Amino acid sequence: MSPQDPAPARTWELRESILIAAPLDEVYAAISDVKRMPQWSPECVKVLLLPGKDRSRPSFIGFNRNGGRHWFTRCRVTVAEPPREFAFRVSVAGLPLAIWGFQLRSPRTHHSHHAARAIDSTHVTQYWHDLRRGPLGAVSDLLGRVVAGTSPTARVHANRAGMTTTLHRLKRSLEDTTETTSAS
Repeated sequence: MSPQDPAPARTWELRESILIAAPLDEVYAAISDVKRMPQWSPECVKVLLLPGKDRSRPSFIGFNRNGGRHWFTRCRVTVAEPPREFAFRVSVAGLPLAIWGFQLRSPRTHHSHHAARAIDSTHVTQYWHDLRRGPLGAVSDLLGRVVAGTSPTARVHANRAGMTTTLHRLKRSLEDTTETTSAS
């Protein structure tokens, strides 16, 4: 890039989608059970629910890793609207990092090639909104470089790859369950 070239625009939002051959309520139940996230996410390795009165909007600690680097984040569920949307706000050391969420569209019926009957399917969109803005955002960016080993640009690439992996693992997990249940 020459000195006259503007810096590349920062990516502040990502969205990835997949179609899962499972009923809407089953998909929502899985993603809203935050303790299951390590099953699907390539970065989250453990979730610890924090005590609280509001079970529909819990707070939790997410334990994460990137190669040999390990860190934890504080998360608070901000949207819990069964069976349409589930989201949580992520922070570290009190600094806002991101909103992670899932939007689900009404199921459509399709025929499974593994079963003689029709099953519901759900269109799942996972989204990420970067909250690292302003002076505190610069501190969050620095923490990301030091703790997680990712610059803002690298974080976008890691998140996009992680979202794709998460959605495919979620799909495999739920479709295996649906097929097993259908076969019984």
